[in-house]
Amino acid sequence: MNYFDLLKNNKNIRILASVQFIVYFGAWFSQTGVFTLLVNLNAPTWAISTSAMLAFLPGVLLAPINGVIVEKNKPKKLLLSMISIELISIFCLTFVTSLSMLWLLFILIFIRLCVASIYFQAEMSLLAKILTSQELKLANEMHSVIWAVSYTAGMASAGIFIDFFGIKTAFLFDCCLIMIGFLFLTRLNIPEFKQKIQNNFFSMIQEGFFYILKNKTILHLIFLHAFVGLTAYETLVTLLAKHKYKELLSAALVIGFLNAVRACSLALGPIILSKFINNKTLFYLYLGQGFGIILWALTQFNFYISFLGLIAAGFFTSSLWAYTYTMIQKNCNKIYYGRVIAYTDMVYLSFSAIISQLMGFLFYLGLSLEIITFLLGTIFIFAAFYWKWFNQKYL
Repeated sequence: MNYFDLLKNNKNIRILASVQFIVYFGAWFSQTGVFTLLVNLNAPTWAISTSAMLAFLPGVLLAPINGVIVEKNKPKKLLLSMISIELISIFCLTFVTSLSMLWLLFILIFIRLCVASIYFQAEMSLLAKILTSQELKLANEMHSVIWAVSYTAGMASAGIFIDFFGIKTAFLFDCCLIMIGFLFLTRLNIPEFKQKIQNNFFSMIQEGFFYILKNKTILHLIFLHAFVGLTAYETLVTLLAKHKYKELLSAALVIGFLNAVRACSLALGPIILSKFINNKTLFYLYLGQGFGIILWALTQFNFYISFLGLIAAGFFTSSLWAYTYTMIQKNCNKIYYGRVIAYTDMVYLSFSAIISQLMGFLFYLGLSLEIITFLLGTIFIFAAFYWKWFNQKYL
């Protein structure tokens, strides 16, 4: 079975994949719009890094609650509710026009990512319930490919779109795409699942937490998956646009082009590596990720040459994400899917939030962006040996 067979034989997967592409494509218009707005308003570095960090904070703070919400509610109803709230939060971004309204920007980013994290966890929990092991692996890889393709198309288009039509128009365009995604979701036909309602809310949170602590295999897999969260480059790319490449192009175009180039390799990686990735070869993928980021650090002296480094920095990322995520799902008892996925996102997003803030802090201390990127690459070399130890001890 391949990606096309899965799409052909499963209507729900076709719908979810279509919504994923539409919504993710639009998300980069508002994402690029937010960071372009911050640059245009001459926002301080702390505001840029905080905006990037806030994109991950909801999944960290609310993970225990989100997991129970996913398990207590019907998937279709939950997906439709979350995408509706996301639509409202993006529309409200059009009212942010000055630095004095940063508080509103931060609140809207937080709300949007709260509902987006619940949507994602509901979707991934649903896939684990309705797909076989092989189908699940393909679905996760397809998810990462669609994310990367929409990332590529979205970032490349968003920078040009904003340069011509403005930031507010980009927010409104994102709203229109979400409305289309909502209409697609109404066509889902999901089988009935017995919702876990026998225990109270806090008991379920406690059960999920202790289940993970007792299951060392899942616990280590969660941390190994979380290393991929360190590839959250929003702060780094925005700082490059604001300081290093500011004389070349507008901030929107620099942000758009850098992310689009990286996203091309994010999309190609899983397609090329899918047949080769397994427990033994994963060690080399972590190493490849680390050395790819280091290559990016060495090529940042020139905007166009840095594209080569960005391709190397993104080539292994999607495969690492999909494979480690699939392993977590495979090793999890199905009654804990929602909570384990929520805690997985909590740790993953914690790594992303920490690295976003740390990059801004290190730059504030005077470290060059090249050194910051180089240090990030060395972390993945450590992750490779962590995986090697884990594979020998637990698998």
